[in-house]
Amino acid sequence: MAGETRGKPIRCRAAVCWKAGEPLVMEEVMVAPPLAGEVRIRIICTSLCHSDITFWKLKDPPSCVPRILGHEAVGVVESVGENVSEVTEGDIVLPIFMPDCGQCTDCKSEKSNLCSKFPFRISPWMPRYESSRFTTLKGEVLYHFLFVSSFSEYTVVDIANITKIDPAIPPNRACLFSCGVSTGVGAAWKTANVEKGSTVAIFGLGAIGLAVAEGARLCGASRIIGVDLNPDKFEIGKKFGITDFVNSGNCGDKPVSQVIVEMTEGGADYCFECVGLASLVDEAFACCRKGWGKTIVLGVDKPGSMLKFSSFEILHSGKSLMGSLYGSIKPKSDVPILLKRYMDKELDVDKFVTHELKFEDINKAFDLLIEGKSLRCVLWMDK
Repeated sequence: MAGETRGKPIRCRAAVCWKAGEPLVMEEVMVAPPLAGEVRIRIICTSLCHSDITFWKLKDPPSCVPRILGHEAVGVVESVGENVSEVTEGDIVLPIFMPDCGQCTDCKSEKSNLCSKFPFRISPWMPRYESSRFTTLKGEVLYHFLFVSSFSEYTVVDIANITKIDPAIPPNRACLFSCGVSTGVGAAWKTANVEKGSTVAIFGLGAIGLAVAEGARLCGASRIIGVDLNPDKFEIGKKFGITDFVNSGNCGDKPVSQVIVEMTEGGADYCFECVGLASLVDEAFACCRKGWGKTIVLGVDKPGSMLKFSSFEILHSGKSLMGSLYGSIKPKSDVPILLKRYMDKELDVDKFVTHELKFEDINKAFDLLIEGKSLRCVLWMDK
């Protein structure tokens, strides 16, 4: 197949978002060949992440339509552009929204995963050329999403956003490492550096929050407190290492932060905000322990949302507030470590996959996630 299609446009199916919040439309599109520094991949399977829902609903910039969403996937290299030597046709790869050029100061440092050569942004284009590789059959441009756009049978991704993986890893598990699992586990492991015997509080027990719990468990945390409005999340959370549960809608006249401070006799060592609400960041910061407490923000809030802290509180509490994009994971060096831990049965990823559907049932997958019925729904392109 690759020999026949190399250097030529490919016609394939994609689920296109034509209007914010409306069902995706399955249609035939054209996918151009990769330019220099780019890779065209055939998607094997893709999973649905809450960020896809957020941007599907969003009507204001950086939202734009028509767009091909999707960013959590695994695929096989169909062809490569000029100056690409890192992968070759037939390699199994993860397209990852966080670039890792391997050349800039940040990518060479172990302290950061924020590439300077290709800074992360919510762009409708490919990162090098500010152009799209997707068009409709009539020639209308379709916009990219997070440098990946995996809701298409074929996509073009920059080599900075590609990580080659072991083909022995099941694709319906490998895809989770291109966003959700790596983000949550990495936040505990890399961003917070959770210490053995410590206390952790996690606000929001969706897939990201549960991945944080899994990461905290791997790091040896002795107490992992889950906070959620849905009481059913405690039973689910126990499988991921959650030891205690606080129903944030059932705290009476106390703020949830006060409940956690009382539970922990002074506050949790590490607090993780996994929902994307400024008010919850405030609560998380309020209940992390003075002197050494760390609050880690993972949730994606609405663009323009602001946090408010008093300078007195910052000065006198001695706490840290940190952002964690993709769990501080460096795609090309850290993801293989996580994948090995999965294959060695240290890191349990199977329990994240609650549903598996055909690609054409993508709108059902959206419904399942919106209704809180799924953690991760994997969509197979050819089943």
